[in-house]
Amino acid sequence: MKKTTSPLALLGNISPEQFLRDYWHKKPLLIRQAIPGFKALLNPEELFELASQEDTESRLITFFKKHWEMKSGPIKQVPIKEKKDWTLLVQGVNLHNQQADELLRQFRFITDARLDDLMISYAADGGGVGPHYDSYDVFLLQAHGQRRWKIGAQQDLSLVEGMPLKILSNFKPEEEFVLEPGDMLYLPPQYAHDGVAIGECMTYSVGFRAPAFQELGEAFLHFMSESIDLPGRYSDPDLKATTKPAEIGNELLETVAEQIAKVQFTADDITIFLGEYLSEPKPSVFFTSPEKPLSPKRFEQAAQKKGIKLSLKSSMLYKGKHVFINGESFAVSKDDKILLNKLANQRFLDGDELSSASADVMEAFCLWYEDGWLELR
Repeated sequence: MKKTTSPLALLGNISPEQFLRDYWHKKPLLIRQAIPGFKALLNPEELFELASQEDTESRLITFFKKHWEMKSGPIKQVPIKEKKDWTLLVQGVNLHNQQADELLRQFRFITDARLDDLMISYAADGGGVGPHYDSYDVFLLQAHGQRRWKIGAQQDLSLVEGMPLKILSNFKPEEEFVLEPGDMLYLPPQYAHDGVAIGECMTYSVGFRAPAFQELGEAFLHFMSESIDLPGRYSDPDLKATTKPAEIGNELLETVAEQIAKVQFTADDITIFLGEYLSEPKPSVFFTSPEKPLSPKRFEQAAQKKGIKLSLKSSMLYKGKHVFINGESFAVSKDDKILLNKLANQRFLDGDELSSASADVMEAFCLWYEDGWLELR
């Protein structure tokens, strides 16, 4: 992986460090021929087939007679190509296609904890999803055909009411670009934009995770509910008679408040929660176990010969002594941590690298292999 100070053609020959400093979360960047000669990784028929599957998140968006409609997948049938003003969106293509995964990994100068997925948008002539904004950063790579983008840094983000999509009611573009295959447009969060297909086109969107703090807070409280330990039961041996039976007494309030105040969390609790939360697969993700899994001994022999790699669908992160994979966490030793961190960063290990693996790590690898989380190379 290139150093963050090395220029990247993907970013218009500026370094990731410069991009993050000058553009990330701040202003758009148009990059002509970010990937010169880029060709679509899937043809339309392959994309339509992917959209029809149960384990793929997809949406069909149409705009007929000034009326927007959206249908959630699986999409078993798309409109005929000759019909205008429709768009098919297929999320998480990187989970199903090796080349799509490799394209997404070109953006790993940004942490995996923020990198989300690769979405492919297929649009017939005139197709789009209307003027809108995203709550996260996005790179829009043109893969096939042309798309006209209009963008603007407007403050008015009010939406048209009663629509199945978040359509801006007062879109006022400031700039306009036509993207050809290999061109890419970066947009920061809440930057208004509208992309319309010029003829048949495909656009690849690299999106980033930006969970709402409310969502994180609710998930953290649920996570902590499994570890809270408040022994005992409320009692009031000195209870006094009352003439106001419907009133909650101060003693009850104070005692309960005192007990709830004992609920504490540490930096380690936050680390474990966040690692499990961020590596948790989406509900549509299903892992496929090998039809005839090798025995643990045969797996170890094969792994040390061929090496291993994470499944396209696996998410693996780490922090300190903790390793996270697909929503589960493990505390590991210093020696094991080196190897596991390497697997998380490069997403594969050569066979000779596994010679240093401890018995515990090889046992974990075998279980992950049986669950479909990793594969033999």
